[in-house]
Amino acid sequence: MTEPLLATLSDIATEAHARIQQDFKDINPVVGVSRNMRKSGIPADAMTIDCLKTGKRIILILHDNEPAIIRYQFAFRDKDPDTKFEVIQFKELTAQKLYDWIASYFAEKIN
Repeated sequence: MTEPLLATLSDIATEAHARIQQDFKDINPVVGVSRNMRKSGIPADAMTIDCLKTGKRIILILHDNEPAIIRYQFAFRDKDPDTKFEVIQFKELTAQKLYDWIASYFAEKIN
């Protein structure tokens, strides 16, 4: 189980979220944690960070079998995620990096 890592990831997201709300009045991300993959037999947890204004979503996957990495994808709330996820070492995902992702991705206009 990834309980301690999920708690750490939640702390990182909470810090990034608070800073985003301070710095960007038009971005109010909604952070959610889903354990539904476990119900389907996949030993992983997912975190989504949504921007309701733009419909954009950042997906983070924390898999029990690969606790040193986080799979992530920049996606959209109303579309199924792509099958290809990027990978970052867990220790490299800081509140600053997540802040930067949210600020740059959510602030972009939809083409």
